Amino acid sequence: MNKNRHYSRLLTGIILTTMLLSACGSQAASNNIAPSTEPSVSQLPEASPLASPSPVPSAVTTSGLTGLPVTESTLPRPLSIMINNAPAARPQSGVSEADILYEVLAEGGITRLIGIFQSHMGVVKIGPIRSIRPYLIDIGESYGGVTVHAGGSQAAYAILQKQKKEDMDEIGKAGAYFWRDKNRKAPHNLYSNTDKLLEGADKLGYAKDTQVPTYLFNNPDYVPLGGEPATEFNVYFLLKSYMLDYKYDPESRTYQRWVNGKQHMDLNNNNPVEAANVIVMGADHKVLDDVGRLQIDVELGGEALLFQRGQVIKGRWSRKPNDVIRFIKDGQEELLYPGVTHFLIVPNTPSFSNHVTYGPPKSTK
Repeated sequence: MNKNRHYSRLLTGIILTTMLLSACGSQAASNNIAPSTEPSVSQLPEASPLASPSPVPSAVTTSGLTGLPVTESTLPRPLSIMINNAPAARPQSGVSEADILYEVLAEGGITRLIGIFQSHMGVVKIGPIRSIRPYLIDIGESYGGVTVHAGGSQAAYAILQKQKKEDMDEIGKAGAYFWRDKNRKAPHNLYSNTDKLLEGADKLGYAKDTQVPTYLFNNPDYVPLGGEPATEFNVYFLLKSYMLDYKYDPESRTYQRWVNGKQHMDLNNNNPVEAANVIVMGADHKVLDDVGRLQIDVELGGEALLFQRGQVIKGRWSRKPNDVIRFIKDGQEELLYPGVTHFLIVPNTPSFSNHVTYGPPKSTK
């Protein structure tokens, strides 16, 4: 009897001790679990700002130019394509599929587009394709791209030939990789596509691998704080036929582009030309001749505005040797949002602010 009572007390003690240890262990484990430092996109509510706009590492392969996922583990060398932007050349083909899109003056007040294509290969038609200028070569090559064009200024040809640039010129040795569209009048009817251009670059013996710079990207669900409202903005170059409006669409979280009061659409797919980030930057322009050809400084740096998520940030653009143009705020590179980025280079005269206006939506009353 005493033996059974002793055994019963021992068993009860063991059970109580086990329960106490289990409870302590659970509490200790609970105290030692580290909170997740990066909530997943699906966990983040649309309107809740994160603690800080820090870059988000990704487990999937992403484009260094857009920050978006790509299907290929290795991306091809970029193509830097000079795209005609004369009124007779609109609407263009392929412009909605460029990773980066520049607009910059060429001569006489007309502007040229530079499309940097890398993550979207298989674009069936790009153009109309137009001529090159020295600063256009510089911008395109800063992305490690093969420069694609049709003709160019004497100064541009001097650079291409003297420095033995890896370019594809329709009126030169790369003519077989372009075609003319019979539905349009020359010179606004020259086209190519990514497959033809990559094939041509390969047959011409151009390098397949180059150093392609990358941008820093924000968490797509981070809501910026402290910026000025800018759901619409207008950019003016020199001529009234090159008036731009960008209007923010909260559903796509992009700025959609309008030219002379008409929405800019891609002729290939009827998709809007839009960007997650738009950088308007002022640069020094100098007229070189009676035709109006220009020298544009794309190295010095200067005033700039960054439009994203319906807000505008004031800062500066900067460019280090052998690098791309970047937007700087308080000495640090500003994070971009994943998606397409547009760069609009306007003259500094009479002032940078003379070329861009922004604010909340205009009243319809």
